[in-house]
Amino acid sequence: MTTALAPPARIGKAAVWALGMLAAATGALESVVTPTLPLLQRELSMSPAQGALLSITMLITGALVTPVAGSLGDRYGGKRVMLRLMAVVSAGGLVSSLAPNLPVLLLGQVLEGAMVGAMPLSFILVRKHLPSGESQVAIGMVSGLFVGGGMLGTLMAGPIAEGLSRHWMFAIPTIAIVAATLLVHKLMPDDPPGRSDARIDWPGLVLLSGVLLTLMLGLSMAPELGSRPLALGAIVVLLAVLVTAWMSVERRSPSPMVDLRVVAKPSVWSSYVITFAVCVGTSVSMYLVPQLFAVSADGYGFDAGSTDIGRYLLPGAVAGAISGPLGGLAARRFGSTAVVTAGIGVMTATLAAMAFVHTEVWHLVVGKALIALASGVCITAMVVKTATSVDHGDTGTATSLVLVTRVIGFAAGAQVSGAFLTAGTRPGTDDPAESAFVTGFVIAGVVTALSLLVVRTMRKGVKA
Repeated sequence: MTTALAPPARIGKAAVWALGMLAAATGALESVVTPTLPLLQRELSMSPAQGALLSITMLITGALVTPVAGSLGDRYGGKRVMLRLMAVVSAGGLVSSLAPNLPVLLLGQVLEGAMVGAMPLSFILVRKHLPSGESQVAIGMVSGLFVGGGMLGTLMAGPIAEGLSRHWMFAIPTIAIVAATLLVHKLMPDDPPGRSDARIDWPGLVLLSGVLLTLMLGLSMAPELGSRPLALGAIVVLLAVLVTAWMSVERRSPSPMVDLRVVAKPSVWSSYVITFAVCVGTSVSMYLVPQLFAVSADGYGFDAGSTDIGRYLLPGAVAGAISGPLGGLAARRFGSTAVVTAGIGVMTATLAAMAFVHTEVWHLVVGKALIALASGVCITAMVVKTATSVDHGDTGTATSLVLVTRVIGFAAGAQVSGAFLTAGTRPGTDDPAESAFVTGFVIAGVVTALSLLVVRTMRKGVKA
């Protein structure tokens, strides 16, 4: 049940740009750990296993917090929840910037992980305060600036950490988040709550968190589970039990955290399936291309160092940054279904080409950029389609699950890619066989292409 919404106050470009600045700042803070992980391991005396834990902590937290933030935004108002969420993120950035050791830094990363929840809250606000066509473009802009902020954080984290200190690479984006949050508070009008009188579905929240945590941990352990079938079976059984229990609780709850009737709409569940498939294909290319650059030039690789690889990947990062606004504009002009179909076609053709044509650096640079552009356009179109397929009061919940599906797809693609390369590395050698890369690209192309079977379902259930 949703309540009738009062006519919302119109917002200007300044308010939308404030949301975009916040997205860029959170994207920058999210991305500073990965490029500086060797430095953090050295300064904090971390083992490789501890470094791996640090790199996935925010990912797991984000997957857990995002659907909760979206649901609370639908109930109590997007702006109200966002301001509180950003207070948590800012506290996490402060803790990370002052962290003297790994446990404190992990605490900071756990708090920072809440930042992903700002995305569905932004979508709630632009959909409430803008007409349909303008909200589609705004969603694309916010998504693109989040990616662009991540690119900026990746490029600047190393120089800031080495030129100033590791503390400042967390502090600077945190200061930007605080400033952008104040702008959102000043420029964005309050949005009316949707179901503020509804009770929080605590059993559903706990079970959904258990489902996501089990799934993410299972994916992170996937390369080791092949030789441990009992552990794999136990995780699958636990996941099945949690999913069954969660669905049972949500069906009976008078105010479910996730309304399964909304998720069951063809236009909504198809968006999740397509998002997962597209993100698996994208993740495979994100993982394999840098590895292929680094392979010894004595064989089929290019023996590129970290600096060269970063330069080769820059066009793809730029393409990913502009894909959000481009996806929003294209969805408004041609419709989400047409945009997604075209994006999947480009991705499939590019992955197939990269499987068999990768003898020059430019082959991979162009291929990676095309995949980043097509993938970003597809995901933005999926968010727009999902947002316009549900009532205003379900916008946050529905779009947050798209973002969670995106995280799961990226994690699954990375683990599958790692398994292929591990299996393709002969004992006593450092580099995988070329066939491992070919197989990875081909399978990514097949998974992406199969999502076309679901595209026609997207046309059903669209709302203004």
